[in-house]
Amino acid sequence: MLSDRFSTVLTEHFVRTEAVMGKRKFDDDQITGILKEHQAGVTVADVCHRYGISEPTFYRWQSLQFGNVGLHARRVRALEEENQKLKKLLAESMLSAATLSEMLAKTSKGRN
Repeated sequence: MLSDRFSTVLTEHFVRTEAVMGKRKFDDDQITGILKEHQAGVTVADVCHRYGISEPTFYRWQSLQFGNVGLHARRVRALEEENQKLKKLLAESMLSAATLSEMLAKTSKGRN
C-alpha cells in the first residue's frame, strides 16, 4: 500500500516537473542567431514575438551569452599561445632535420 502511494506521488512529481521544465525549444546555435538578430537592430519585443519567447528569457540568454564571451576569449588566447609554441617546435625540428640531411649528404659524398 505504501509503495503504491509513493509511486503515485513520484509519478505526479515527474509529470509536474516535465510540464514546468520541458524540452529545450532552441539549441545553442539558434539562441546565438536570435541574439545576433537583436544586435543587428531588431527590437527585443519583435525578436521575442517572432520566436515566441518572453523578454526575461531573452535577457537571460543575453546575460549567459555575454558571460561566455570572457571564457571564450581566454580559451582562444590559450589556443593561440599553444599554436605559437607548436609552430616554434615544428620550425626547430625542421631545422634539425635539414641540418642532419646536409651532414648526411656531406659524409656520403666523402665516402664515394
